[in-house]
Amino acid sequence: MEEGERLSKRVAAMVPCSRREAEQYIEGGWVQVDGRVVEESQFRVLHQKIAMDPNATLLDSVPVTLLLHKPVDWLDGTDETMQTLNRQARRGAVKNAQTLLTPATHWDGDANSTRVLQRHFKQQQACVPLETGASGLVVWTQDWRVLRKLSEDLMFMENELIVEVRGEVSEQALRILNRELDARGQPLPPTKVSLNSTNPGLSKLRFAIKGAHPGLVAYRCDQAQLEMVAMRRIRLGRVALSDLPAGQWRYLAPGEKF
Repeated sequence: MEEGERLSKRVAAMVPCSRREAEQYIEGGWVQVDGRVVEESQFRVLHQKIAMDPNATLLDSVPVTLLLHKPVDWLDGTDETMQTLNRQARRGAVKNAQTLLTPATHWDGDANSTRVLQRHFKQQQACVPLETGASGLVVWTQDWRVLRKLSEDLMFMENELIVEVRGEVSEQALRILNRELDARGQPLPPTKVSLNSTNPGLSKLRFAIKGAHPGLVAYRCDQAQLEMVAMRRIRLGRVALSDLPAGQWRYLAPGEKF
């Protein structure tokens, strides 16, 4: 038999409170065992010193939304992407962006004062797809309201991307990039393309696309006979990637809205 008793049982007797409330205090990062925060309610204790943070509350046990700067060649982790992997790919060394959501990769420039807790990484769902070959903003959330917003309103929400192409971009190429119809005369998703910079070596284009349409940028560049070099999503709705480094994440601030 395992020695000691569950931490949740000890906390429930100490507070006192129900066992479920004790588990919530522990998962909220409010309980220390011998001076170290323990977030696992099943942790077993014997004679260790158990302490409750004097500011402990159950009111801030709210779902969180994480903003990740996905690096190039990492899967975005959305259900749509993961379901398309064949069996051989699943057996290989798949780089799923969800594995980047850890305390160690939390951006130290995050202005949000939220305490990083293990429960913030559980039941996270990636909302809006981003091509594996692209980098940039990917949203992960536990909040059903954010998930609904990014599902129901996505077609009216702008995805802003910076796309690098080889060589100069002519006026004719820019007109082709902004065409409303494809080669068969069918409507394309609403897109505004503008030129950030152009030179013989490398040019940068800004794409503002309503909704998320994997493969659309590559198709438009191919039609304009432009060779894509890199693509980065820098904004989703009103939420921007800003200075968030690749491979790191931050919390969605209370005042930020998509």
